[in-house]
Amino acid sequence: MNRKKSREVAMKLLFEISINKNSISDTIEHYKENNEIENLDFEYIERILRGIDENMEYIDSKIEESSKKWKISRISKINITILRMAAYEIFFEKDIPCKVSANEAVELAKSYAEENSFSFVNGVIGNLINSSEEK
Repeated sequence: MNRKKSREVAMKLLFEISINKNSISDTIEHYKENNEIENLDFEYIERILRGIDENMEYIDSKIEESSKKWKISRISKINITILRMAAYEIFFEKDIPCKVSANEAVELAKSYAEENSFSFVNGVIGNLINSSEEK
């Protein structure tokens, strides 16, 4: 199964959920019905989506602490989506190395976010990793 592609799909679905407010189950089912799903790890995708949903308050507080003077409401929807995924992986998916989460998030930002957003995303994730190591 392709983890990189699964992470990208999870990001797209999380972004979609943040916009249209559909349930995780409905969003995943709709995706499966309308897209090529071979080589995707839907167990991982669903775990990420549900984990973020269940831990949103904690994740957002960590992002706000790590984004120095940026309130969640000021961060673009795509950037906050990418940051939430990275934060979830850093704090809750201990089998995924922090450097992998950071690199994948920066690559997603380069592909999907505003032109120079990847440097902001990289800085926040660096702070998140430092915060996770202080525990």
